[in-house]
Amino acid sequence: MSYRKVNYTDVDPVADAMHFLRDPLDCEQLGVTVVDCDAGWSGKPHDHADEGHEEVYVLVEGAATIEVDGEDVALDAGDAIRIPPEAERTIHNGDTESTFVLVGAP
Repeated sequence: MSYRKVNYTDVDPVADAMHFLRDPLDCEQLGVTVVDCDAGWSGKPHDHADEGHEEVYVLVEGAATIEVDGEDVALDAGDAIRIPPEAERTIHNGDTESTFVLVGAP
């Protein structure tokens, strides 16, 4: 079989929100994560400088703020943001649930 199919809801979440799909999909060059955020949920500050991974966050539904190197960037459903590897980033969810798709490479 030349493809791999996974439903993200079948992957146990980390931190009650993050469904990491890289391993279940057998990805070799990119990571894919679906984040189902409860109201008020925040991720942990982090960067990917050591790995050289840039990331794109796409907010599929809801509203949230991404803190990038201390600057708050407000996102509405449909917005996408590219974050370079060395930038520190943190998701801060708003007052309602939201869903993100995060993609990182290489």
